[in-house]
Order: sequence, then C-alpha cells, then structure tokens
Amino acid sequence: MLSRLLSRSALVSLTGAAIFSLGSQAHAQALTIYSAGPNSLIERLAADFTEQTNIDVNVFQSTTGQVMARLEAERANPLADVVISASWDSATSLSEDGLLHAYRSSNAATVPDFLQAGDYVAQGVSALSLVWNQNSDTPPPSDWSDLVDPVYADQVTMPDPAQSGAAFELVAGLLTATGEDATWSLLEALMDNGMVVPGPNARALNPVLQGAKSVVFGAVDYIALTQQESGEAIEVIFPESGTVIAPRPMMILESSAMQHEAEQFIDFVLSDQGQQRVAESYLMPARSDIEAQRPTLNELTLIDIDSEAMNEQRDVILARFRGLTGG
Repeated sequence: MLSRLLSRSALVSLTGAAIFSLGSQAHAQALTIYSAGPNSLIERLAADFTEQTNIDVNVFQSTTGQVMARLEAERANPLADVVISASWDSATSLSEDGLLHAYRSSNAATVPDFLQAGDYVAQGVSALSLVWNQNSDTPPPSDWSDLVDPVYADQVTMPDPAQSGAAFELVAGLLTATGEDATWSLLEALMDNGMVVPGPNARALNPVLQGAKSVVFGAVDYIALTQQESGEAIEVIFPESGTVIAPRPMMILESSAMQHEAEQFIDFVLSDQGQQRVAESYLMPARSDIEAQRPTLNELTLIDIDSEAMNEQRDVILARFRGLTGG
C-alpha cells in the first residue's frame, strides 16, 4: 500500500489549501509533475521541456514525504502525471501496487540496469555525506562514528528519516552493513551527545550553514555541494566506512490521461540536455555517458542495502528512531 510510505508528520503537513492550489491551476493540456527537490532542477527541466515541445507543465515541488502524502490524499482523483521521488523504495511500492505505467525510454540505453525497471527509471543519483562547517571549532570528521566524540557535543544535526527518503536509506544501509545492535547503539550515542533531528534535509543543513551547528550526519550531498560551490565554508565528506546512494526515480502514473506527453518528458530528462541539467544540480546523471560535476559511484565506497528486508521493517525502524528522539 502507498500509505506504508507515509509518516504521520508528512500527512499532517499536507494541507487542503495546497491540494486546491494545484487543482485550480491544472488543466487538460498541461502535464502535471510532482517532484522532490531540487526546486531549481525541476523548474529548469520543465521550462526546457515546454520550450522544446510546447507542452505546458504544472509542478508541485516538496519533500518526498509530502509528495507521497499528496498522492495518497488524491488517490480517488489523481492529478499527477509524472512523479519524481528521492526514494527508490517509493517507486518499488507504487509499482507493486500496480499504479505505474510501463515505459522504457530509448534514451535509457546507457542507464545502468540497477537504476531502471520496466515502469520507472532514475533521473539522477545522490549520496549521503557528512557536511562540516569549516569555521567551526570542531575537527573535520572522517566517518559516521566520529560524531559520538564529546568534541561534537550539541554540534550535530540529522535529517528525519520519516521526512527524508534519503535519510531512511542511510539508516537502512547502516542496519544492513553493521547490524541492529551497532546501528542503534551509534544512533543512541549520537542522541546522547546532543544530536538534533529538526526535520527534512534543508532544516538539518541550515544550522550548519549558519554556524549554529558544526556537522550534518547524513546530508544529501547535492544540496551541500551546491552551497559549497556558491561559496559557503563547508566541506562535503564521504565516510571512509562507506555510504549509501539515493537514486531518484521518475515514474508515470497509470491513471494519467497524458501518458504520451509523460513519456516525452521522461525521454527529455534522459536526453543529453536533460541529463546535463541534472549534472548542473550536482546530482550524478543517471546516464553513465554524461559527465558529472561531483564524485561518482566509482569514487565512493558504497554500502549495499537489503532494500526488501528494510522496507518490510520500515514502520518498525521509524518507530524505533522516533523513540530515540522522543518523538
């Protein structure tokens, strides 16, 4: 069920006003896209696509949790044609529920097999990292476990895995790689050391950008890399013990009345021009033949995730995490 992907906080944050706003803007000749960030990327892709095809595009951009909550709220009257999520598991779940339109783009020939299926394909890929403020009084960490040191007391933030699909992937990766005892002991030690979990990715990163905190545990790398390029005094660190990637699936809903136009949009995002836009946002392009502007899969130590097992335990994992945070 789609609802198993939703946290209570995501459902609460979804407002009737937001639903009405999109519904009042949508019309029969416009393609409606629900997308997780980055906001600038989907805006550029939509504008480029409209310029090339003369197909209008309506966009709802938010966190993965809110995007999935919106789909659930609109289940009886779907508005979206295309969905772009920051959680690969969301595509798997929607596919299992029979809610996706099967389509394989001819532009996906150089997309690795593990980044596509019969009814969804990656737009791009991010990875999870440590983000350290270079002006802080703390030393640069090199691994996840470094942050339990007293030198980082009250200086660490983490995105909420109930609101960030990528943060959940990190917890799932640690559980897969190190086991339950080690993972929960690490997270408990981090909480004991004063780590705060303020919400989605941006809320975890902002205090570090502002200097109120020193390090993000599990930052989505493309956001921080963009800030670093703009001159922020931060360093993006990929832990020595390994990290997880977060492919961003694109999918066409079976309920869409504009499946042909939606297919054209998928083709465009996977075109040279579309994948260059992805690269400009500091994501790894889904296509292996498009040059990235950041470290790629071959340059990172990756943790393999038992996604099926982790998805089956999703509610249990999130409940245990909330117990650590007092939520």
